[in-house]
Amino acid sequence: MNALIQKFVKVCPKSGKIRKIVVPEGYYKLLFPFVGLAALIWILIRVVPRPSRAAYPCMKVATPLASSFIIWLVGLAASVKSFTKMKAAYLNSGYIKASLFLLSGIIFGLMAFSQIGTESVADSRNKSAYVQADPEPNQPMGQAVGIFPGRVVWVHNPDATNENCDPMEEGNSYFEPENSNQEVIDDMLSQAIKKLTGTTSDLEAWDAIFRFHNNARGKGEVAYQPGEKVFIKMNATSGWSGNYNDNDLSKVYKSWWGGVNRYYGLSETSPAFILAVLRQLVYNVNVAQEDIYIGDPMKFIYKHIYEYLHAEFPDVHYLDHTGHTRIGRELAEKGTTPLIKYSDRGSVLVRDGNPVYEDKLYKIYEEMEYMLNLPQMKGHVRAGVTMFAKNHFGSHIRDGANHLHNGLMEPGETGLTTRPGYGLYRVQVDIMGHEILGRKNLVYLMEALWSTDHELNPPAKWQMSPFNNDWTSSVFASFDPVAIESVGYDFVRSEFTKDRYPSSYEDVVDVIQLEGVCDYLRQAADSANWAEGIVYDPEDDGTNIFSLGVHEHWNNPVDKEYSRNLGTGDGIELIKIENATDVSSDEELITKDFKLNQNYPNPFNPSTTISFSLDISAEVKLVVYDALGKFVKVLKDEKLPAGYHSVSWDGTNYSGTPVVSGRYIYRITVNSDNKIYSQSRKMTLVK
Repeated sequence: MNALIQKFVKVCPKSGKIRKIVVPEGYYKLLFPFVGLAALIWILIRVVPRPSRAAYPCMKVATPLASSFIIWLVGLAASVKSFTKMKAAYLNSGYIKASLFLLSGIIFGLMAFSQIGTESVADSRNKSAYVQADPEPNQPMGQAVGIFPGRVVWVHNPDATNENCDPMEEGNSYFEPENSNQEVIDDMLSQAIKKLTGTTSDLEAWDAIFRFHNNARGKGEVAYQPGEKVFIKMNATSGWSGNYNDNDLSKVYKSWWGGVNRYYGLSETSPAFILAVLRQLVYNVNVAQEDIYIGDPMKFIYKHIYEYLHAEFPDVHYLDHTGHTRIGRELAEKGTTPLIKYSDRGSVLVRDGNPVYEDKLYKIYEEMEYMLNLPQMKGHVRAGVTMFAKNHFGSHIRDGANHLHNGLMEPGETGLTTRPGYGLYRVQVDIMGHEILGRKNLVYLMEALWSTDHELNPPAKWQMSPFNNDWTSSVFASFDPVAIESVGYDFVRSEFTKDRYPSSYEDVVDVIQLEGVCDYLRQAADSANWAEGIVYDPEDDGTNIFSLGVHEHWNNPVDKEYSRNLGTGDGIELIKIENATDVSSDEELITKDFKLNQNYPNPFNPSTTISFSLDISAEVKLVVYDALGKFVKVLKDEKLPAGYHSVSWDGTNYSGTPVVSGRYIYRITVNSDNKIYSQSRKMTLVK
């Protein structure tokens, strides 16, 4: 049996997990019982002791074979039993009974042997139309966008995530607070926006972001104005009925015997990243909580996300599909006017056999002044990749997005097989160029803390450098929507190759590597690449979109350099910040570059002084938290020269409201030569 399993089961050399079950066509019928039995034994050995393994790729491959084997076995046994009873009835002259048992035996026999032709889902796709892409490096096209045109900032820090978590284990998934280092993620976002804007503080960075965005929208070089609404569009692909408990919207975990729920640990926008963005908006931009809206309107906000964010930001609006008002959610109201008019004009997109011309959006898109679309960078079995553009498949008011699939690479159930190559209508271009879905996006912030290959898979540990069999633990930022998705595509296609993942779930790697995945980026960058007969005008008002940004591929997956890095063209500039936050949590007073003193007086009322000294010039952030770790106020956030410094705290929070008596924590973070040193001390306010 072991030899048989090894012959027909391909095992991933790095993980040791089954990646593929393949039986040569000439042997399949003969060996089906043995391979089916092997698959069943494998499931029983692996899943019964630990049900969370039911959603592993190996189990997704083995399950169809095992279930087919069980049906075959039951059908065969029932057929033999029927024929036995038929013989007995015939010998006893019970010809009617004999006929019925004969018919029953034939039916059960057909049921049994019909399973012999069943193969694992991993090998069921027709790949005759698949042509693997061979992108030409460093050939920029389009017009770069940004304060520094074409700049994409990539911050990577393995300390952001817990390498030992198991996304499919109940209570230990990636979204649990203990599996993300919030302080590190906060700092990663801070590093990203400062490097993107060329500033030295978060306050300066956001001022630059708003002024650049508003100027580009024709509003003038103005900063954020109080009262303007901000919508945070998260990615919550799995948030539909059946994946949550209706009483409190908690995640539902099912064991194998109760029916596999592979969506339990699905990779989506993580609560830690959303919280980092919220903190920036409220504490540095001074956006009132009441003017911030969060959600994936077509879906629901899970309990673990809501509770993690609501604890610090109770007055933010948390939107969902039906409005669970008794547990703090609000109804995402549907718009009544079609706002996006697809540029194929009914020639490509279809629903139930009928052409699709337009879509209505949720009202928040009309009411918001700014949007922050926060996708999770990952592969996609229909589009090849999913990032900012694909995340808006959840922004229209329909119940699903199947009507848009014909505009992708692999439409699937909507009628076409594959649409490879270049110069075809791509629905993502309409989304990227739309006056609301595209132009209202303030800045492009992409989470890649827990990236994966498939939109319906849990996070994967990436093999390529610098991840080296760990989570991606990254954050990306850009003003250029084409450039940042181009970079994301280069990461995804370089990781998920057939060598590393010979048989991924639903063969998503084949789609990731399919020629033309970047067709939408080429068309968004330059109208010379548009599909024949297609003019991208997503408002259908006679105003065609212009270049939305710059597209190119990096030179190679090791160096990851684009034309601006190499000085060879006006394309993308990828700024890499590796291990940017080496955060030390020890409480020693002396570090390499600074000394933090105990505040004086302590206890205090009404104010106290916090002092520190720097050996060299460095970026300094001094923040006050309450005893539970909730943010209170930023006391200092700027680059300071070497020497002695002091700052006073008057016992008020970020809005100037006096805080209550009790113990507080002040934490200083010093950035010196891209190394982060952090210390904290306690103080007591007595009133």
